[in-house]
Amino acid sequence: MRRALVVGGSVAGLAAALALSRERYEVRVLDAEPPPPPGPPRQAAPRWARPSVPHAFQSHTITSLAVRELRRHVPDLLDSLLSAGAVLFDLTTAIPAGPFGAQRAPGDEDLVALGCRRTVFELILRQYALSRPNIEVSHAVTVRALRLGPRREVRAVVADGAGEVPASLVVDATGRRAASRAWLRAAGVPLPADEIAPSGLAGYARHYRLRGGGLPGPLNRGHAAGYVGSHCAAVLHPSDGDAFAVALGVLPGDWSLRALRDPESFTSAVRTSALLAPWLETDVCDAVSPVYAMTAPPNTLRISILQSGVRGLYPVGDAACVTNPLFGRGIALALAQAFALGPLLSGSGEMEAGPAAADLAQQLLRPWFEHAAEADRERIGRWREAPDVPLPPAPIAAAAAADRDVWRALTRMLMTLQTPAEAFGAPGFAQRVRHAAATGLPPGDAPRRPELLEAIAAARRPQEVPA
Repeated sequence: MRRALVVGGSVAGLAAALALSRERYEVRVLDAEPPPPPGPPRQAAPRWARPSVPHAFQSHTITSLAVRELRRHVPDLLDSLLSAGAVLFDLTTAIPAGPFGAQRAPGDEDLVALGCRRTVFELILRQYALSRPNIEVSHAVTVRALRLGPRREVRAVVADGAGEVPASLVVDATGRRAASRAWLRAAGVPLPADEIAPSGLAGYARHYRLRGGGLPGPLNRGHAAGYVGSHCAAVLHPSDGDAFAVALGVLPGDWSLRALRDPESFTSAVRTSALLAPWLETDVCDAVSPVYAMTAPPNTLRISILQSGVRGLYPVGDAACVTNPLFGRGIALALAQAFALGPLLSGSGEMEAGPAAADLAQQLLRPWFEHAAEADRERIGRWREAPDVPLPPAPIAAAAAADRDVWRALTRMLMTLQTPAEAFGAPGFAQRVRHAAATGLPPGDAPRRPELLEAIAAARRPQEVPA
């Protein structure tokens, strides 16, 4: 049986290990982190410290593409997630009703999303991977270098905690830091610069638990609720069991909004949205976490690693491509790339699959990198130039409230099932949008900046004590 090393034991690394194990590889995962705490995933998740995954406790989306990948490749893993409290959301319940009702169409069966906290998802994925007979995970092992042969073929890795580990196939799943770039530089392999575009986003997120059953309000963004305004964005994700998370995104350096780190200010800011306020009523939910702050990384595409001529080295997940987490596509793209890479390596051999893996990355990852880069450029400019000017409803979002086909196109794009070009490029689509937008409903209720600042200030004023 062939052997493979996967460096990094998070979602992308564990998915790659599963994909390779299905192709009859013996897989060893080298994880720099200590093992997670013991106990059932929903109890262990809040106690799992992740120094190398600082975004683990941020709000996450598990889109329709991710669910489709799980159904196709590891349906029993999806069953385990559902048994642990994850929830499948049928997005077709939001189809605009026509004269004959909200009729379904071919492909609607894919329009589902999974509500699950990132840490719970990862713990169950880890348990599932460790149940495979040909996967092992070594913890507290940090890979420092790559040993190459005379034809730039992978021979071994050098790691703290494991020494020199022979390997002819290494998967870099080290996340946003993409450690393989440093390994290749140290080995004397020249690489062009990554393709980078700023995301221009700082984030604040908090987790809550509902006290009763049912959703307190409607969902208007796939299986999420939220808005993108003239100076900030908000998104709420229902999660496993009765949990949900709310995230607010602002421009980095917007110091007037740094008070969002304060729990009372965060709550007050979220309640300025009529769409989100019902979720945060005091008799509806309890906060179960502090407010987590994060600066989003830039959108980054690293296909150059696959074009370096090094044979046997393959980046997956964020090590290959990072897109603004506001779009929530990271887990889905990591799963899709990992499960496609396994058969590719099996068919071409780990030493010869570089060009095919580069083509896969171009086809799968580049469209989403380019979409995120373009959307972020537009949003950053708008937020900087006119933060106090209310935004009109986006034409496609407004049209989706009235036209079922526009709704399907938008939802399939939001859920990573189709690229924007695929979703919006059909003949006559622009005309449908123009016609439907006139009768559609606004996609959200973004607060104006003065309203948000006043809500934050009010939360921080000393409360008057009744006489």
